[in-house]
Amino acid sequence: MNHFHETTVAGRKMKVEFGKIGMLSDAAILMSYGDTVILTNANASEAPRQGIDFFPLSVEYEERLYAVGKIPGGFIKREGKPSEKAILNGRAVDRPLRPLFPKGYRNDVQVVCTVVSVEKDNLPEILAINAASTALCLSSIPFTTPVAAVQVGLIGDEFILNPTSKQREESILFLTICATKDRVMMIEAGGHEIPEETMINAINFGFEACKGIVAFQEEAMKLYGKEKKEPLIYKVDAELEKTVREYSFEMIKKAMYIIDKNERNVEMDEVKKSVIDHFAEVYPDNMSDVNDVVYRIQKEIVRDMLLHERRRPDGRAFDQVRPINCEVGVLPRTHGTGIFTRGLTQVMTVATLGAIGDVQILDGIGEEESKRYMHHYNFPSYSVGEVRPLRGPGRREIGHGALAERALEPLIPSEEEFPYTIRLVSEVLSSNGSTSQASVCGSTLALLDAGVPIKRPAAGIAMGLITSEDLSEEEVLTDIQGIEDFFGDMDFKVAGTEKGITSIQVDTKIAGLSEYCIRTAIYDARKARLGILEKIKACIPGPREEVSLYAPKTSAIQIDPDKIRDVIGAGGKVINKIIADTGVKIDIKDDGKVFVSSSDHEGVKEALKIIDGLTREVKAGEIYLGKVVKIAQFGAFVEILPNKEGLVHISKLDVSRVNKVEDIVSVGDEILVKVTDIDNQGRINLSRKDAIAESQEEKPKE
Repeated sequence: MNHFHETTVAGRKMKVEFGKIGMLSDAAILMSYGDTVILTNANASEAPRQGIDFFPLSVEYEERLYAVGKIPGGFIKREGKPSEKAILNGRAVDRPLRPLFPKGYRNDVQVVCTVVSVEKDNLPEILAINAASTALCLSSIPFTTPVAAVQVGLIGDEFILNPTSKQREESILFLTICATKDRVMMIEAGGHEIPEETMINAINFGFEACKGIVAFQEEAMKLYGKEKKEPLIYKVDAELEKTVREYSFEMIKKAMYIIDKNERNVEMDEVKKSVIDHFAEVYPDNMSDVNDVVYRIQKEIVRDMLLHERRRPDGRAFDQVRPINCEVGVLPRTHGTGIFTRGLTQVMTVATLGAIGDVQILDGIGEEESKRYMHHYNFPSYSVGEVRPLRGPGRREIGHGALAERALEPLIPSEEEFPYTIRLVSEVLSSNGSTSQASVCGSTLALLDAGVPIKRPAAGIAMGLITSEDLSEEEVLTDIQGIEDFFGDMDFKVAGTEKGITSIQVDTKIAGLSEYCIRTAIYDARKARLGILEKIKACIPGPREEVSLYAPKTSAIQIDPDKIRDVIGAGGKVINKIIADTGVKIDIKDDGKVFVSSSDHEGVKEALKIIDGLTREVKAGEIYLGKVVKIAQFGAFVEILPNKEGLVHISKLDVSRVNKVEDIVSVGDEILVKVTDIDNQGRINLSRKDAIAESQEEKPKE
């Protein structure tokens, strides 16, 4: 039987339809918001996966170009691997759902969100989170706490719920909030230097809106949901856990209280070896359980140290940032380099400047078709002292790169101010917590070193959280290191300038964050950020006055759009000749903006001169330095601009009488001429006599 369930969000209908599609899936729904539609399927394995110590949840976000009426580009006319945007959206769906499954649940769960129709006013990535939660609620899978998502914009002083495409263009805030009816589960934000209090109010506004969508899902689950299967929760044998604890607890505690990370790791390796050697014969078939007990003891000790002893593993105060060091100009041939070190976390970012034509072309379902500013993030195995095969970027690398890109994007100068394409690459050299925010800091250094006139320097910091089991106690930590992230309850990343916030990303491992936690994290992050910005300014106070000698020189000229054809020429003949003669790269926009790039500054100047000549209108009364191209009995033809010739009549060749044209000029001569008039047929009449008379007073136009 087909079922419909609907509500209204921000004045638009949100509807879920199920029962007639995907009959073999545990749950299959079509969820729509306006004309945006997501097909969502949720399934789980019958039995837990053996031999693992994690919850095997897989969330896939599939884009179909038919959703926006497009045929894929290239030779293979079908969708290929997921776009970076699709990967990021899949991560955004996964993160609020994962903590809400029962602890110890080991069944494989797969949620597939397929975007089948897109209306630009209603973002599919927001609907996908609601659809995934709704499908899981309606299924027999043991997921019983609905989560909802909304986007919040800010125009003037007014918060906008799920802004339309036009409103998004006007908004200075792009905030996604995911929440249960009780707590915030996930925050993704980008903004134009948003004040802290404004951001907190926006989060609360979005949280309240989420409650209505949660109630909508709860009602659907109550009316139409399948009976939930009893989850098979994996538990370690009680006798094994007791025995391992008695043997190893004090050894682990002693190791975990060592302040130096390297010494602590060496000691813990020795403890683990001792535990394995001791129990290898006693529990030969349960060594994974032994390792699990050791892990849980470590977690318990660290959390108790933080929550009850109020002591951090490295001895810092809860609001203290690790030692900071900044360097620029490290690599001699790159356009800009910054190395940012915070404790044992170190990131090197390299900035590369390119021509406007070097933009990244995007072939997806979003409104954005190209990117002039790009940020890429690499996390090699050596950054954590491990040996692993080097492969292409995974979801984590793509996500961290996008986060740093979002943090800096509002500060990048416009195309008019700085006519370059900009690519940043952050190489993680050493990792001990919050490399994504270190890459924001390293990228700021690299941009300044490259001479990019960013609005203000930006910095980022990661906040952490430790809570009691019932969430009644909580402690917020500034600048979390690896061990605090690994054993903690959240990773709350905040980036921005001295003026305000440019990005936030929040992951949580618990059933949501309190308002106190969010407020404390945001304001403590500001305090830390301002301290880091002082370090950055001390290293490099502002952008270099000039770009690197090795960067292309780029200049722009505005021409009449109707003159674009004159620059290009038939079959590209004119533009190709300019490129061949000057060695430049030329990019022409539809609005008549022309960008000329080359490592040879003289070549750029020459190309601009030619383009200006091709497109400039000849005006009566102006004086030009022209070249004689042809001689006739009645006068001389002079080229005053590229492809623009005029006639100097023999009577206008000199201040005195001229008997023969050749007595005054020859082909190839450069002479000053004045435009006396342009007739109805566009013919240009010139006078050398008048130009000579005025040449001492007026400077010729070259």
